[in-house]
Amino acid sequence: MSHSLEGKVVWITGGGTGIGRAAAKVLSRIGARVALSGRRKSALDDTLKELTGGPGAGLALPLDVADTASVEAAAKEIQASLGEVDILVNSAGLNLAKRRYHEMSVEDWQQVIAANLNGAFHCIHAVLPAMRARRDGLIINISSWAGRYDSYIAGPAYGASKHGLSSMSATLNLEEGRYGVRSCCIEPAEVATEILDRRPVPVPESERQKMLQAEDLAETVRFVVEMPAHVCLNEIVISPTWNRAHMGDKDQYPGPP
Repeated sequence: MSHSLEGKVVWITGGGTGIGRAAAKVLSRIGARVALSGRRKSALDDTLKELTGGPGAGLALPLDVADTASVEAAAKEIQASLGEVDILVNSAGLNLAKRRYHEMSVEDWQQVIAANLNGAFHCIHAVLPAMRARRDGLIINISSWAGRYDSYIAGPAYGASKHGLSSMSATLNLEEGRYGVRSCCIEPAEVATEILDRRPVPVPESERQKMLQAEDLAETVRFVVEMPAHVCLNEIVISPTWNRAHMGDKDQYPGPP
């Protein structure tokens, strides 16, 4: 049975869409006060309206996690408005439509690394000192199947960023577990969210329906946060039963040109 997160403060990046939005709704429903960040204010406001607690149950903070100063300012605003962050969910991320080595510019590469890897670090850096001081805190990093296994379809920038995020999550436990801080890396295979719209090969609706859904990942996040503080779920690798990474689809394992 779900236990209440009453009084707990959760910061979710990428909270306007996809996994972040679904997680915000679930965690709000079990009592959390939720701070949402993302690049589009309208999307954050839409999520905020759907939180169970209604007006005042959450906070929307438009920002780009790649901007260190904005992240630090957001952490201070959350602390002033809701209290210290008990749980951080790093869900912000992006990929490129043109993601192959021969298509990417240096700027394209840096954009993905800045959002997916550096952005997560910025948020961790902003909340970790307070978690360490009170010897309690949970950080959930939404990585990817491509952060656990090399993936053609993800492309080199996304794969490198997610491998880095998975490693960063693991080293958090190596260093900070002794101070009561836990980190869980969730590594989902394909999830039917807006990021699929940037795929070089369009994904038909019939296949999206067989993928993991944002709500599945939200329930996974809830499972993690409901574990007692002495339990650390280091890593969760999750896929749809119909896993295209195992199916040999053309966009997963293309043949010779």
